[in-house]
Amino acid sequence: MNLLQRAIRSCFRKSVKSLLLLLVVCIISLLFLSGMASRSANIATKDSTRQAIGAGFLLEYNPESRSQRLEEASQKILERNPDGQGSYGGVHLKNVTVMGSENLMVTTDHSFESLKADDIEKIAAVEGIADYNITTVPTAVKQANFERIEDADADQTNDFQGVALIGNRDMSMDANVLSGNVTILEGRMTTKDDTNVCVISEELAEKNQLKVGDHLQFHSVKAEEPVQEATIVGIYQVKEQMKPYMSGDTYRSENVIFTDLHFPEKVEQDDPLYEKAYFKVANVDDYDAVKEAIKKTDINWQWYDLIDNNGNLDTMASNFNDLEKISNTLLLVVTGASFVILFLIFIFWIRNRTNEIGILLSIGIAKGKIFLQILTEAVLIGVLALALSFLIAPAVSNAAADYLVGQQAQQAELQDEMDTGKVATDYQAPELTVTDVETEITSTMLLADSLSVGVLIVLSTGAASVLIFRKNPKDILSEMS
Repeated sequence: MNLLQRAIRSCFRKSVKSLLLLLVVCIISLLFLSGMASRSANIATKDSTRQAIGAGFLLEYNPESRSQRLEEASQKILERNPDGQGSYGGVHLKNVTVMGSENLMVTTDHSFESLKADDIEKIAAVEGIADYNITTVPTAVKQANFERIEDADADQTNDFQGVALIGNRDMSMDANVLSGNVTILEGRMTTKDDTNVCVISEELAEKNQLKVGDHLQFHSVKAEEPVQEATIVGIYQVKEQMKPYMSGDTYRSENVIFTDLHFPEKVEQDDPLYEKAYFKVANVDDYDAVKEAIKKTDINWQWYDLIDNNGNLDTMASNFNDLEKISNTLLLVVTGASFVILFLIFIFWIRNRTNEIGILLSIGIAKGKIFLQILTEAVLIGVLALALSFLIAPAVSNAAADYLVGQQAQQAELQDEMDTGKVATDYQAPELTVTDVETEITSTMLLADSLSVGVLIVLSTGAASVLIFRKNPKDILSEMS
């Protein structure tokens, strides 16, 4: 009887122990696959406050990626500067004294916060995109030759005492216009060919007796020079007041002035600050196909959210709180725990086979061959366990990823509650609702899982065997009862 035959017969003869090992190895394999799948999970989320309108897509920065980039840039500054002050990638650290206490203040400039124009152009070039728009962040500026709308009873202490400019490449694709809330009362909207033009509210026009063709002057909040002039090409009306970007009359609906794309940066004397981009689909029947084509565009998608007209977006695991880190930690814990568990199982297995090992030694079979038989039994059971785990891995990995995402979402909510009122920032993260979690078991994962489980079986079997095979045959035979 050869080694393989003895191993197979031994597995069937000790069916209970074999089934125990089969179950344990199967669970270990599933945990490995779940960890790897969760690490690269695709998380579908929905944000009702951010959604593309009509047959189009909205591009914005991913808030979690922004936080990661901010942390990485801050770390770079701290590594390069002994005093902790400096700049890197649009992030600036500076020591400030507040109420006698020195603190490190973190600020960002437009180069860090703005969408990348090159990435927008790449998406705009995708087949099926008919046109696109870029919208700037509402920019606070000071008016020079007209009066703004103010609430006489409101506290203006912390207000910029100005108006808000919103630049658009093509105003007809601004979210306020696409939603039907903003319509033109007189004149026209701004277009991509315009320079130094603006569209004002009917309230602002009435208060200052302004009309299409008049000129408005602006300067930055920080300095009164230079003064930039824009020609009024239109007067708009709203169905409902636009939601202010921030508190204060600067951002109130009546004081919002739409301009050509580059006018806000001229007034601010700064780099452009693009908040979002909208891409119009040529044929609504091709909507899903165009979405897939956009997602294949060669840009750093970890930085962005691509939002469809239902507010749905796909988020990578690396951008969803700490899901990727949690998955990596899970893999490390599973590896360590699995070795310990398998080691204990094989110790139990081998010690209960002292009589069998003693008989085999007494008939002249070498220790090496006996070890190979035990290892062969373990490998045979391991192969069956892997096959079983591969069959049920897709369902288990989806459930595991869904659980981890849910736990991370709850943890993020608790952290947000704890941070409320502690951090002063103009940035407002969107409120996301997880709608689906998708995982994919790839051939690379299956191969990595097989190798990992195989190595664990060999190491744990070898370690457990040392305890019995380091004894000489006489001692082993003397332990037989």
